[in-house]
Amino acid sequence: MERDTEMGERSQNDLSPSRSRRCDPASERSPRRRLKAGGGLERKRERETGRRERASALMDEPKVTGTKPKMSTTRKILLILGFLSTLAAIALITVAVTQNQPLPKNIKYGIVLDAGSSHTNLYVYEWPAEKENDTGVVQQVEVCKVEGPGISGYSQTTEKAGPSLVQCLRQAEGVIPLKQHQETPVYLGATAGMRLLRLENKDAAEKVLSSVEKTLRSAPFNFQGARIISGQEEGAYGWITINYLLGNFKQSGWKKFLHSLKSVSETSGALDLGGASTQITFVPDEISSESPQNLLYFRLYGKDYRVYTHSFLCYGKDQALQQKLARDLQSTENSSLFDPCFHQGYQRTISVSNFFKNPCTSVEKKQFPFSQLHIEGEGNYEKCRRNIQNLFNKTDCPYSSCSFNGIYLPPLQGDFGAFSAFYFVMNFLNLTSDDPFTLDEVASAIKKFCARPWHEVKLQYHQIKEKYLSEYCFSGAYILSLLENGYEFTTENWKRIHFLGKIGSSDAGWTLGYMLNLTNMIPAEEPPAPPLSYGSYVGLMVLCSLVLVSVILLAWLLFHKPKCLQKGVV
Repeated sequence: MERDTEMGERSQNDLSPSRSRRCDPASERSPRRRLKAGGGLERKRERETGRRERASALMDEPKVTGTKPKMSTTRKILLILGFLSTLAAIALITVAVTQNQPLPKNIKYGIVLDAGSSHTNLYVYEWPAEKENDTGVVQQVEVCKVEGPGISGYSQTTEKAGPSLVQCLRQAEGVIPLKQHQETPVYLGATAGMRLLRLENKDAAEKVLSSVEKTLRSAPFNFQGARIISGQEEGAYGWITINYLLGNFKQSGWKKFLHSLKSVSETSGALDLGGASTQITFVPDEISSESPQNLLYFRLYGKDYRVYTHSFLCYGKDQALQQKLARDLQSTENSSLFDPCFHQGYQRTISVSNFFKNPCTSVEKKQFPFSQLHIEGEGNYEKCRRNIQNLFNKTDCPYSSCSFNGIYLPPLQGDFGAFSAFYFVMNFLNLTSDDPFTLDEVASAIKKFCARPWHEVKLQYHQIKEKYLSEYCFSGAYILSLLENGYEFTTENWKRIHFLGKIGSSDAGWTLGYMLNLTNMIPAEEPPAPPLSYGSYVGLMVLCSLVLVSVILLAWLLFHKPKCLQKGVV
């Protein structure tokens, strides 16, 4: 019975965790102890023996004198990777902090006055001072429409041209901080209205500009000039504006790589329509030596652009209407004219002499037995389109392809942004949605509008001045004729025309491109670009952090391996 009990206790002692082999080299080298009754002396001897064995083991270990133990290749690689990952993470964090701070509060301003044929607009632009050469940083913060006609309308009272700008200049003073008034450049560019006045009366044009310059110099801004810009400049600056705002000039990093995968035009064409002229500008796909006077060359952000542009003086919507009426007047036998481009029931009486005051209609001048012309509307869209067609001479073309009046036009290429009066008229007719209308839908909408009686149109749009409201039928039909018959847009490529009022917060037009050019804010060579976007910074920082953590973990496992797992432990 006692023997069975003793055997059971031995079995339990053998299976007990406290009696199992421990993960301790000292205990592994000690002899196995067995406890017996009255074994105090034996235990003492065992302890003495264990101490002597441990001391002997320590003395037997090899001693290193003068040289360090060699480090394994794996450990060296891990240390190098860990060091490099740490440096990369620190560098990325530093760049992210410095490159992605909020925009600086140091803002610069610029003012451009668009002195058009029918009115003048003042635009105020702003941009971060440290970001002058970055795409898309310039934005419009204010626009003011000057009361009264365009400055060319002061040809008889030239001294009043300058003072007409005072109210909008004061509005700009309120927008721009006082301490920055003197450093803010102000420019005035006069377009087709002044180009016509210069042809008609050069002395009057100079006096108008002198009056305007005097007022701008008296303003608290940095006056940079007031001049008449050419039609080519107007077209080119409009093209620069819309492509700058759309971000088409400067592509870098992944965006440039992805953009190159698309088979679309890199830039958008520009279609501008004013009161006295219209411009078409785009980068043609084919290289041709025809009509070199219509080609301009730019180097922007390190890339060359060869741009076709032409300005048609006298083909703005107001002068086109004057041309049409002057032609219709030739076939009128009395003082009454039934005009299909005005609504049925509309009536207007105008002075015959007014038709022949400017160069656009002077060739049609002749003597008439009446001094007043009485116009009555018919509201006939098809007949109106036929009358407008007479404005475009399509019979003579000395080049491989022409628009009208013998002007060279290469094959249309890419998308087009149509702005200024193109947008204002089509927007009034509800034809400027994000999903472009087809050519047939546009024609149908204009035809329907022209067929409405005048009293009905006047009642619905009573808030619009009668002069402008009465001419929307003609303007809509004229725009369609200009684009379809003049520039030869077809049913297939009509949807490539996008009618633009604004791009972001800025009006589409030539003024922004004009200021960018004069302030050299679009460099010829591509400026240094930020290494990566904010999202890329974050992604790389996360990746480097994961690599760093992995390296540290592996190093810890190698350098701090539990002794029970080390080589030589049995």
